Amino acid sequence: MALNLVNQLGEWNPQLFREFKGRLKPRNILIAVTTSLLGQILVLMSFGGRLPVADAINPQPLRNIFCTGPRKDYELPLCFADGLGGFVINWELWWQRVFVWISIFSIFALLVVGTYILISDLSKEERQGTLNFLRLTPGSTKSILGGKLLGVPILLYLGVALALPLHLFAGLAGNVPGVEILGFYTVLVTSCLFFYSLALLFGLVGNWLSGFQAWLGSGAVLMFLFITLNVINYNGIGNRPTDWLTLFNPAMLLPYLVDDGNFLNPERTYDSSRGFLDWLWFYLPIGAKAWTASGFAVLNYGLWSYWIWQGLDRCFHNPSATLLSKRQSYGLTACFEVVLLGFAMSPEVTSWRNHPAGLFENFQWVLGFNLVLFLSLIAALSPQRQAMQDWARYRHQQRSARKGGMVRNLIWGKNSPAPIAVVLNLAIAFTILLPWILLWPASEYKIPALWGLLLHGSLIIFYATVVQLMLLMKTPKRSAWAAAAVAGFVTLPPIIFGLLSVSISEEPAVWLFSAFPWASVQYATETTMLVALVSQSLALVMLNLQLTRQLRQAGESSTKALLSGRSPVAIP
Repeated sequence: MALNLVNQLGEWNPQLFREFKGRLKPRNILIAVTTSLLGQILVLMSFGGRLPVADAINPQPLRNIFCTGPRKDYELPLCFADGLGGFVINWELWWQRVFVWISIFSIFALLVVGTYILISDLSKEERQGTLNFLRLTPGSTKSILGGKLLGVPILLYLGVALALPLHLFAGLAGNVPGVEILGFYTVLVTSCLFFYSLALLFGLVGNWLSGFQAWLGSGAVLMFLFITLNVINYNGIGNRPTDWLTLFNPAMLLPYLVDDGNFLNPERTYDSSRGFLDWLWFYLPIGAKAWTASGFAVLNYGLWSYWIWQGLDRCFHNPSATLLSKRQSYGLTACFEVVLLGFAMSPEVTSWRNHPAGLFENFQWVLGFNLVLFLSLIAALSPQRQAMQDWARYRHQQRSARKGGMVRNLIWGKNSPAPIAVVLNLAIAFTILLPWILLWPASEYKIPALWGLLLHGSLIIFYATVVQLMLLMKTPKRSAWAAAAVAGFVTLPPIIFGLLSVSISEEPAVWLFSAFPWASVQYATETTMLVALVSQSLALVMLNLQLTRQLRQAGESSTKALLSGRSPVAIP
């Protein structure tokens, strides 16, 4: 029977069978089981040590978070004796604490350690040369990488599975509804799918980092989870686009499960759980109930996992291909803008910030996220030098060029230069954002927002053109130079302005030429913004003329270049 199951597993997914066979050794299983059991025992011992103990020396009334007596402001509950030498304990709260911390440890273990294991495994396969062998196998990308996703962290899955009985018992003993616990498990599973898929993608495209790759990826996940966990516990929801990031941390469900905004430290008297109840997306109360929050989180994980797998499917079997096709990038941009706009629609109104000011602040956050999106799209869409030379040389023979002309080829062609596709993505983003801005109530923020949108778009096109030009260089490390150039454009101006104490409000003109022009548009005059836009447009014209000239030269045959007296464009 067992042999038949093994054979069926090998036939269903050979890669998964290979991972199981290499990892499910008795010694490894024993280590995983021992680590899981010791971790559970330590959690129980830790919370057992926090129970109140009678102090014969100190006659003062004893107070403890797990006692059941009255609680004054900024004080812990008073402890009452139970007549048996101990105290009356709020066991429901005690089990809730156990449930919460096992949940947090499981989240960090699965997402941080799992990310490290997957990236490290791909890096090892790359060093040993077996990754190219996997690429040549007839299996599909989903079969091979899916086998890795399920098989590489199998010992981690085993350790977490052994903690499930205690976790489930602690939740039920803490009066956490069983349905909500199952909802948490669903969110946790889909979060693993997202982060592990992202780890696989990073493992494939970032293999030049070598041994540092796994540490960088898992460290980034650790930092992200730590920051968002503290935001969830202390700040709740702010009704701004940054709330979207909390959806990527499964711990966002814990305040619902234990009905406490201070789920990490119940001793704190300030309750931040109200912010989650006011969580809105396109005015829909996604934070009103646990099931709406968990359902939206699952949809969010599923959506972005889908787009990650689009990239995996393109670059696994063909590492030289762009990460996304141009058609895929248009859909990705539309999804990104719609999701982000939903969180920006209803800003929080306070005594120091009215509704129009809140809308403008959310608009600035949206453009900040868009900067990250479009820099990523530039990297994902820009073809390398050889691909561009082939496109420039043979574009007239391609079917798309014959049917729809050069414009169609630039919009949809897989190896055509990226700037036109970036412009189309900007047009999609602006089409979604512009109606929102125009529907703002009349205020002093609407016109600056429109200027900010234009300046932001021109800078993105500038970056895309610079990257494409640098990828046409003959130097061997073109991608590194292009990345360094864009990083310099983004980071150096704010650093220099900060060192020179150039304030955004006092000197807005210089900030218009940085990567964050939308930060200063509300302080700049329209004349200044027009000059900045015209200057950027002139720079774009010159850069694109240079790009066109280089592409024309790259498309010439070697014979034609020699006859015209120029050396042929060589590919190093």
